[in-house]
Amino acid sequence: MSKKEIVKSLEFFSSLDDKDIDKICTISTLHKYTTGYILHYENQDKDSIEFLVNGLAKSYKIDKHKNEIFLYHISNDSLLSDINNPSSNTLTTFSNLEMTEDSVVLKIDYKEFKRQFLDTKVLCSQLMNEVVKRSEVMQNIFNREFIFDAVTKVAKMIDDDLEMFNKIKRHDISLILNIQPATLSRVLNRLKRNNIISIDHGKIGIIDNKELKAIYEEVL
Repeated sequence: MSKKEIVKSLEFFSSLDDKDIDKICTISTLHKYTTGYILHYENQDKDSIEFLVNGLAKSYKIDKHKNEIFLYHISNDSLLSDINNPSSNTLTTFSNLEMTEDSVVLKIDYKEFKRQFLDTKVLCSQLMNEVVKRSEVMQNIFNREFIFDAVTKVAKMIDDDLEMFNKIKRHDISLILNIQPATLSRVLNRLKRNNIISIDHGKIGIIDNKELKAIYEEVL
């Protein structure tokens, strides 16, 4: 695909006409990154706004003991950047961001993007939608870390993104949810015994979506 086709394929730019798409193309570049590449570190100033065209990335922080604290995954057709101060010509990163699959990233000069689109009120609603989405993600992190127990954590993750749950190794899921691998195994077996999920060759399937949602909705 050409750069123009790639830009047009991203949901964020779906409202733009060809003239504006061409403007985006002139101030942007495409980059390919391999698995394990660190796109940015926490509290780093960046002069580009970045979108994940395809691939997978994880956002995480490092605590005072040098332990990795997983925050969330970012998948295809998503904004990678953190929008923290719309009046600034640079963006400051909230966390570390690592590619967990070979990925393609669209980088757009943020100063020009802001001047040509945000300051003229074009794409402002799209940007606000992304800010709201990121706020919802942070709310989910709060629930995961401070409100949910092991069963609720697992049920919410399966219901939110079954494809991601089946893609990631069980050990990594345990780290993400901050539970022991043995605990994860017990929870999955319990959900299977209750006919809420199925497990076939290690792959999870949802049998009773209503009961699955009820597990975490009762807590919320």
